[in-house]
Amino acid sequence: MKRRIFIAATGSALLLAACGRSASAKGTLEVYKLSTCGCCGVWGNYMERHGHAVNAHNLYDVSPKKREYGVPGELESCHTARIGGYTVEGHIPAEVVDKLLAERPQIDGIAMPGMPDGSPGMPGVKRDTWTIYALKGGRYSVYMRI
Repeated sequence: MKRRIFIAATGSALLLAACGRSASAKGTLEVYKLSTCGCCGVWGNYMERHGHAVNAHNLYDVSPKKREYGVPGELESCHTARIGGYTVEGHIPAEVVDKLLAERPQIDGIAMPGMPDGSPGMPGVKRDTWTIYALKGGRYSVYMRI
C-alpha cells in the first residue's frame, strides 16, 4: 500500500513539474510596473495564459528601467518587460512577443506606445491598427502593424 502511495505521489509530482516547465517554455517575462497599475497585472496574466512565465517587479517609479532598457519617451507605456535579451514595452500581444523570440532580429526590443483600447490588459474594443516599433540603439522604426 505504501508503495502505491509513493508511486502515485511521485507520478503526480512529475506531472506537475512537466506542466510547470511547459507553461514557461517560452521564457520568463521580467515585468517592471507600478504596484498600483491594474492593467499591467492583467497583461501579465494574459501572457501567462499564452505560455510565458511572468515575474512582476512592483516599483515606485518605472522610469529608470525604461531609461536603462532604451525606451524612448514617445514610445512609453505603463510597464516595461524583458525576455530573451529583448525589451518589451507596453500592451503587446503574445503573438508579437512569440514572433520576436522565434525570429531573433538584431534589435534591442519592441514597443507599443500608450495603452490602446482592446490591447491585451486594456478594456474596450480594438478600433485602430496598432503600430509596434523596433528599438535599436536609441532609435526606432516600424516593426509591424496589426
